[in-house]
Amino acid sequence: MLADTISAEFLTKTIEHYLADEPQAVAVEDGEVLFNFGTAKYSISGEGKCVLHIWSEERNTVRRVLDAQINDRTLRLQVLRFGQAQPKLMEICADRDRRAGAAKRIARKSYQSALERVLRRECPGFRIEHFSSSPDLEHSFSPVYTRGVVRAGQSAFAVLGVNSEETQPSVDAALTFGMLWMDHQRRQLAGRAHVEGLKLFVPPGRSEIVRQRAANLNADAAKWQLYELDERSEICEPVDSADSGNIITRLTRAVDVPAARQRFATAVARIRALAPATEITVQSASEIVFRLYGLEFARACLTPVSGSFRNSESILFGIGPAEYILDETSEALFAELVNRITEQRHPAGSHTNLFFRLAPERWLESLIIRNVQTIDERLDGRFVYSQVPAFAGCDRAMLDVLTCTRDGRLAVLELKADEDIHLPLQGLDYWARVRWHQQHGEFTRNGYFAGREISSAPPLLYLVAPALRVHPTTDILLRYLSPRIEWKLVQVDERWREGVEVVNRKHPARSGGGSFL
Repeated sequence: MLADTISAEFLTKTIEHYLADEPQAVAVEDGEVLFNFGTAKYSISGEGKCVLHIWSEERNTVRRVLDAQINDRTLRLQVLRFGQAQPKLMEICADRDRRAGAAKRIARKSYQSALERVLRRECPGFRIEHFSSSPDLEHSFSPVYTRGVVRAGQSAFAVLGVNSEETQPSVDAALTFGMLWMDHQRRQLAGRAHVEGLKLFVPPGRSEIVRQRAANLNADAAKWQLYELDERSEICEPVDSADSGNIITRLTRAVDVPAARQRFATAVARIRALAPATEITVQSASEIVFRLYGLEFARACLTPVSGSFRNSESILFGIGPAEYILDETSEALFAELVNRITEQRHPAGSHTNLFFRLAPERWLESLIIRNVQTIDERLDGRFVYSQVPAFAGCDRAMLDVLTCTRDGRLAVLELKADEDIHLPLQGLDYWARVRWHQQHGEFTRNGYFAGREISSAPPLLYLVAPALRVHPTTDILLRYLSPRIEWKLVQVDERWREGVEVVNRKHPARSGGGSFL
C-alpha cells in the first residue's frame, strides 16, 4: 500500500487498536527501546495527517506516521522525523524480549552446561538425569527454563534454573514451573525414587519475588531449596526460602470518598451526561477514574497551576496508554469515543469488538464489587477495596480485591477472566502482602475498615475465575500451599458478564493430605 493512499484515519485506528490490545508494548527505534507503554502515554493529531506524540518521564518524541503494518504481534510503523526527508522504521513490540531465536537458544544452551557443572560440584554423590530446556506444551514446560533431576539411589531432587538473560517476569514465574516439574517427576519416578523437593536456581539479585512465594509453601510437602547462580562465574549461593523477609509493598491512606466525589462533582456530571452508567472510582483525594463495565476511558485530576497556590481540574481521556486533554478542540473526539464504547461495552455486545474484549478482569471486578457476597455470603459488602495494597517492583496481570467477612476476618480475592497458569502463586503474592500490613496494624492506622474491628486471624484467600478458564495445573499448585493459608477456588459461570453466578467451589481438606472438597 502506497503511503499517499493510506488515510490518517486508518493509521490512527491501527495504532489505537494495537496499543489497546497490547498496553505493555515497547517502542523501538534504531535498535533502542525508547518507550514502555506500561508507563508512557501517547496521542495522535494532525489535520489529514497521522502525527504520533509519545511521552514519558524520560523523553518526548513526535513522529509523522506514513504506513502501519502488524506482523507477529509487532506493529511496524514507517515514520518521519520533522526536518528529515527519509522515513525510518519504528517498531512497537508486544514482546519486550526482542532477542532473535538463535541468540535465545545459545544463551539457554550455555546456561544448561554451566548449571550441570555447578550441580556436579555442589551435589557430590548425585548423578544428573533428564536435563533439557526443550518445550513440552502438554505438561506446560517452557523453553525459558532448564530442568532436570539429580538422583542418588532412592533419593532425588527436581532441578529448574533460569538464566540471567531472561526477563524478570520469567524469573518471578520460575517457582510455578519448578513446582510443576517437581510434581511431574514425582509421578514419573514413583516406585523407583522419592523426589524429596525442588532445587531452584535464579540469577543473582533477582530472587525477591520467588523467595517471598517459597516462604508460603508447605515445608512438609517438599524441600524447597532456592539458590542464586551466576552462570558466568559459576558462583552459587543458597537463599533462605523459609524467610519471607521484608515484603515490597505499600499502603496509602484510605481516601475520603464522599469528599472526593463532591470535589469533582462538575466532572462527574459532565461524564455521566454522555454515559449515565459510568462507574466512578476514587483513586486519591486529587484523582477519580471513570469506567464502563471496568473499562477506563477518562479520569479527572487536580494539578498545580504554575506560579500560584491553586489547583486546576483537568479531564483526560483515552483507552490504554492513549491520553488526550478534554477541551473545546477535543470535545467531538471524546463524544465519539464514549459513543463507540457504550455501543459495545455491555453483555449483549459483539464478542469480536475491541471495546467488548478489553479489560475482562476489570469487567469481572466491577460486577463482583457491586455484590461481593455472590462469591461468599459471609463477605461484608460495605468494605470493598480494589488493588489495596499496591504492588511495587513486579509485573501484575491480575486484579485484587480486599474485603472482610461480617465477623471482621480479612479476605483477599484474586480475579482472572482468562486461563492463567500463575493464578495460585499470584494469589499467594497478594495474600502475603495483606498479611504483612495486617500484622503491622497498617489497615486500621490508615483508615481502612472504619468502624469494623479486624480479626487477627490470617486472611482468607479466594481465587476467582470462570469455570472453563481455570488452568489444568491449578489443582497441582494449590496442593503445595502452606496449610496456614485458608483458600477457596471459586469458579463462576462462563456467562458472567450477564451476572456473576458461582458454579463450583473448591477448598483444601485439612485432614486429607491436600485433597479437595
